[in-house]
Amino acid sequence: MPLVAGILCGDAFPQVVPVWGLGLACLLLFAGLSACHCLCFRRLYGVLLFLLLSVVGYMGMDRQMGRSDFPFSNLSSTYRIVVRGKPEMKGRSVLCQSGLLEEVRQDTVLAFSRPPLFLFYFPKDSMATCLKQGDELLIHTRLAPPVNNGNPYEFDYVRYLRHQGVAGTAYVAAGHWRVTGHDVARTFRQEALEYREKVLSLYRDLGFKGDELAVLSALTVGDKAALGDDIRETYSVAGASHVLALSGLHIGFIYALLFFLFTPLWRRWRVLKPMLLLLIVLFLWGFAFFTGLSASVVRSVIMFSLCAFAGLQSEKVWSMNTLLSAAFLMLLYNPVWLYDVGFQLSFVAVAAILVIQPRLYALWKVKNRFLRYGWGLVTVSVAAQVGTAPLVLFYFSRFSTHFLLTNLVAIPMVSLILYAAVLLLLLTPFSFLQGTFAAVVKALVSAQNAMLRWIEHLPLSSMDGIWIDGWEVLLYFLFLGLLCRAVIRRIYRNVFLALFALLLLVSYHSVSAMLHAPQRSIVFYNVRGCPVVHCLSESGKSWLACADSLPDRTRLTRTLSPYWNRLQLEVPQWVADGYAVPGLSMQDGIVCYAGKRICLLCDGRWQGKESVSPASIDYLYVSHGYRGGMAELVSLFSIGTVVLDASLSDYCRHRIVDDCIRMGIPYLSLSQKGSVRILL
Repeated sequence: MPLVAGILCGDAFPQVVPVWGLGLACLLLFAGLSACHCLCFRRLYGVLLFLLLSVVGYMGMDRQMGRSDFPFSNLSSTYRIVVRGKPEMKGRSVLCQSGLLEEVRQDTVLAFSRPPLFLFYFPKDSMATCLKQGDELLIHTRLAPPVNNGNPYEFDYVRYLRHQGVAGTAYVAAGHWRVTGHDVARTFRQEALEYREKVLSLYRDLGFKGDELAVLSALTVGDKAALGDDIRETYSVAGASHVLALSGLHIGFIYALLFFLFTPLWRRWRVLKPMLLLLIVLFLWGFAFFTGLSASVVRSVIMFSLCAFAGLQSEKVWSMNTLLSAAFLMLLYNPVWLYDVGFQLSFVAVAAILVIQPRLYALWKVKNRFLRYGWGLVTVSVAAQVGTAPLVLFYFSRFSTHFLLTNLVAIPMVSLILYAAVLLLLLTPFSFLQGTFAAVVKALVSAQNAMLRWIEHLPLSSMDGIWIDGWEVLLYFLFLGLLCRAVIRRIYRNVFLALFALLLLVSYHSVSAMLHAPQRSIVFYNVRGCPVVHCLSESGKSWLACADSLPDRTRLTRTLSPYWNRLQLEVPQWVADGYAVPGLSMQDGIVCYAGKRICLLCDGRWQGKESVSPASIDYLYVSHGYRGGMAELVSLFSIGTVVLDASLSDYCRHRIVDDCIRMGIPYLSLSQKGSVRILL
């Protein structure tokens, strides 16, 4: 807990304390610990130890956040970069995570001692699609720090990149870059990723494709790039998304298989037990290497490695100490993992299983072997769901109601698929047998997908649009912790404390829902590719009037669904020209709602037009596609406020802003202000 507290402080207040100050604090605290140990001041020793761990956590997080610091000049320059990761194909660009090696200024070359990471976007052409990991490029571009769009409750992209050590982003235009060489040196993780690509190539050669290839790649090597939206939605609605995230479940299956195979050997020859446990650990780390050493797999392998070594003692192997030791070591190595959703879900799930599952399992004594296995699977699923439910609601706003049925189907199937995939890879030297066995693996994956699609289409398969915030998550865990303490230690007065925590949770949620009830308003969002005005009513109904005839609805929904869930809105209705209901209409790009008129301007429909009497417009919403200025519009409209969409080019936006300043017309630039909400 003190280490976590230090990490949280380092994230909230980075670089407040200088490095030398932190180092001096560590030395003083360590000296104090030594003195307290000699003088047997146990309480003071504990306090100083907690402070030391807090400082260590702060230093680790501060160092991680410092990796993304970079002196931006806001000017274009020439740089030499090296592609660090595998290039990703986006819709209209190629994304390369690259290290900045040098900056070239006329005759001067400035080398970076610690190359900062940047995300470079190249236009998607035949040259950019041929880029490979390790390519060295000479580019000319302008580096910029990452920025958020400013929409309410939007994913914090800047914070995410800073946690990944990424300093900024840049777009490299066609003709402004060329390949100058190739760096053959590889980090250990890059070597692991290359081996993972070889495994994926083997799957393709064996005839896997479509959803079968995507699911098998996610289950065995943790590559989810090929997963389509449909199969992701199927697993999400069915409550099986955790199956696609290669983590503790999959490592546990392999650990269980190896443990089952080696147990007869060390029972017969106990002297072999240390060597066989070490062999299990080495096999697990070898599997992690072939999956690209992803964070979720590494943390799971660390935990099971500790469990394997704990098997050398006669005491209980699985315990909270083992779990928290793994978390402690991982956060010492990389403090940013604390903010990883998978890290939080996996450790909370295992903790809930360790604490809750034995009590649930003891409620029913089952004699039949198969029923006992099923009852154990049910209790594990319920315990994990009780522990992870608030985090799932917090991050995904969805609760899968058929999670018990899903786990009864998916977990046995995943174990079969994983064991079959391991056997498939072991048959690589025997191509004929491997090709024949590939059909078995393909049938297993297809059967799992079909069963989860059936569960997806069951009535009330999921509850969507649920909103809770961080304080509600903390209150839930406080309630759960007090209740578990009361049951386990039989301190029944804690039941009243647990009920009080539950009362606080319900009261907070009710008050929060009332404070965030929808109000009649219009909202302009900053979502690239979808200029839209959102008209909201008090009843929860709303309408989206889009300026573009082909809006990117998927991007808009993905970006704004947290905000819509927060307001408990019904699914917004898209409107187009000619739409009219009581209180709202849209004609010729002019939206009339609650006495306000909003003109959506994205083309030249008003150019060359004349008017004897200017029409009154409360908001003129200008987006990409309009190439004129304000002079030709003031004769047609009496404009209250000009709203400038972020899709406008810098040249067009600056020109319209200059016109507004000269004419005294108020304006709002969404690229600077982000989302704008106007109450009516």
